[in-house]
Amino acid sequence: MALPDCFDPEETGRLLARLAALRPESTPLWGKLDAAQMLAHCCIPYEQIDGTRGAGPLLARLAGRYVFKGAVVSEKPYRHNLPSPKSFLIADTREFQKEFERLTAFIRSTHGRGAAAFEGRAHITFGPLSAREWSNLLWKHLDHHLRQFGV
Repeated sequence: MALPDCFDPEETGRLLARLAALRPESTPLWGKLDAAQMLAHCCIPYEQIDGTRGAGPLLARLAGRYVFKGAVVSEKPYRHNLPSPKSFLIADTREFQKEFERLTAFIRSTHGRGAAAFEGRAHITFGPLSAREWSNLLWKHLDHHLRQFGV
């Protein structure tokens, strides 16, 4: 079954509505992040797209490209408590509203570019991806963490 297309404006609206249901005091159903940390964590893929965050060490990039790429861009959902790469860990305290606004802006901007802007575009770790793979990567990550917080 195909995942929703995050480049579809209606699907972007659904993701943003789910995100708007999150509250600073929301507690996770699994995992260690609080709501503000989760929002900051979800900004990382968008920071990589915009070039404001690097890919991590060479070994991690090679493992990503040759070992984990299929799992990340496939249609299979992430399992609960899946460990994050070190470059995706958020351990410090974050401000909920600031992270909410950053993530919302990233989603609107990135998803609003449309699928054509991502067809064949190289991912910092996984190399060239199709627009469908980009959509799977972005949608699946957001969905995983929204489900983590019950929204």
